[in-house]
Amino acid sequence: MSADRVQVSRVPSKPVRREVDGSLSIDLWLRRDGAFEADTALRLTPAEAETLHAQLCYALDDSTAALITPAFSRPDCRKGVLTTRTQT
Repeated sequence: MSADRVQVSRVPSKPVRREVDGSLSIDLWLRRDGAFEADTALRLTPAEAETLHAQLCYALDDSTAALITPAFSRPDCRKGVLTTRTQT
C-alpha cells in the first residue's frame, strides 16, 4: 500500500486578505497525487502573521538573495538582515 502524495500551494491569483475578525487568510489549493482535491485557506492571527513575516524575511535574505532580488529593490524589512545575521 502506498501513501497518497498531498501537495499544498498558494492560489496565485488571490492576495492575502484580512477577515472581519482581524485574522489574515491565505487561499490554498490541495492536490492529491497531482489531482485537484479542494480549496482551503490558512488563517493566521495578526501575531502569527507577524511571526511568519519575520521568519520569511530572515529566511529569504541569505547569500542567494541577490540572485533573486537585487538589494536596492528589496522591501525595507529585508534590508540589513544578512548583515545582522553575519555579525552574530
